[in-house]
Amino acid sequence: MTFGSEWKFSQVFGEQNPHEDVQDCDILSAMEFDKNGDYLAVGDQAGRVMIFERQAGKEDLFECSSRSDSGQFNLPQKQHPEFEYKTEFQSHESEFDYLKSVEIEEKINKIRWCTKLDRSLFLLTANDRTIKLWKLLLRFHIYSRNRACEMDYPLYIKEQKVKKVKQMDINSSVTSENSLLADRSYMSGQSESSHVNGYSLEWTNKMNGTSSSHLADITNVDYTRSRRVYANAHDFNINSISNNSDGETFLSGDDLRINVWNLEVRHQCFNIIDMKPKDMEDLTEVITSAEFHPFHCNLLAYSSSRGFIRLVDMRMSALCDHNVKILQDGRSHGSKTFFSEIIASISDMKYAMDGRHILSRDYMTLKLWDTHMESSPVATYKIHEHLRPKLPKLYTNDAIFDKFDCCLNGNELQFATGSYSNHLRVFSFGTGNENGITLEVKKESIRKPTSQTTSRPRRSSLSNLARGFYRQGQDLNSENEISCNLKSKLLHMAWHPTHNLIACSSGSSLFMYHA
Repeated sequence: MTFGSEWKFSQVFGEQNPHEDVQDCDILSAMEFDKNGDYLAVGDQAGRVMIFERQAGKEDLFECSSRSDSGQFNLPQKQHPEFEYKTEFQSHESEFDYLKSVEIEEKINKIRWCTKLDRSLFLLTANDRTIKLWKLLLRFHIYSRNRACEMDYPLYIKEQKVKKVKQMDINSSVTSENSLLADRSYMSGQSESSHVNGYSLEWTNKMNGTSSSHLADITNVDYTRSRRVYANAHDFNINSISNNSDGETFLSGDDLRINVWNLEVRHQCFNIIDMKPKDMEDLTEVITSAEFHPFHCNLLAYSSSRGFIRLVDMRMSALCDHNVKILQDGRSHGSKTFFSEIIASISDMKYAMDGRHILSRDYMTLKLWDTHMESSPVATYKIHEHLRPKLPKLYTNDAIFDKFDCCLNGNELQFATGSYSNHLRVFSFGTGNENGITLEVKKESIRKPTSQTTSRPRRSSLSNLARGFYRQGQDLNSENEISCNLKSKLLHMAWHPTHNLIACSSGSSLFMYHA
């Protein structure tokens, strides 16, 4: 894709009626595509996780009519993927820490996908104190020379009291991969008869796309919840989780510490970074984000509230209190104000797939760093420069503490971030266009089909993310002054790993744009 291509609206889920107030519990707080881009997980402030699955389109199947004269299949041109709502489940619930007299919210702070060797997907979710690992099942596609068929194992997760595993008859032609649903070896380190909190996961499965004579008849089967809980390792709010390229470990970071976990061990972790001073009055900065290198399992980077990015090599010492490099913007030195350190705080940081570049977002700017250049970023894009005269007002209403995410294209140095007034900003490095492309998300302009005019229940009782509508996106002239509506903001977003598709959230609605 050449930068400057038209970005168009693709889908929206959870659209609100005009002038309808959004409940706090329905506001989306985290999202992540899986490695292949077949699934999208979205978390909200009520501790729920919604799963969206990529629809099987023409680009996903081999068709006999497309066979060439040489006898080989001609694949149609790939189109942008479309997703459908599959299910949701309650990942976290609110708790109360009686020792500290603090209520721990159920809000989902971070979501990360893990891929395992047994063809199952694993999902890490985190609130302020606890990380949980969920096991999900994949959809299998089987292709033949005569026709395309798929074995569909969509996931339906429900919280319910423990039920007995029912008997099922499996056809002798079912392979070991197909019988993966019967695997009960993943039991969170407990015996098969034990159940966490007296609940279980119900896995409802169906198969379509092939003749019933070639598939097993599996219906109404309940399985024990497959979950691990990594808890009691953080005294401060968790702001980061990141999977290691070794497929066995992940990190979790809070304001002052970064811990490394083994996915198979839930009772202990290893603390590699501890920034807590002996006297808290000496505290000068906190950790804001942390992420493993995309393919070097010994390297990681973490950002701070002072605008620094520190690169760490875990081979140097057990406690990584010495940094290999510190990336800092040497051009930012100048007159300091009361707001200088606040707006310098990095809210999000992402490694590019090449492992050399890092994208960071602070309140005012989006910066691209080259890890071979420590003195300054290679590119700086101004996001909120027009708000600089309004910093006192933004501080008064706490808007200056809003944390905006950033995301990157999987193959190129193209990236996106959000702003106020539901503005989506898309940039590309090396094009010379510092203003990038600005898209405005307007829920009021979405036309609802006549079949959807009836009132629907709120997602607090039944997920309204199951509703999807289409409309044409609207581009804004980047030269015009951008209006500032502090109540509507795009905080969270994710870029599809293989397509130019961006998912972003506004309140309780999930929007997707493609180019």
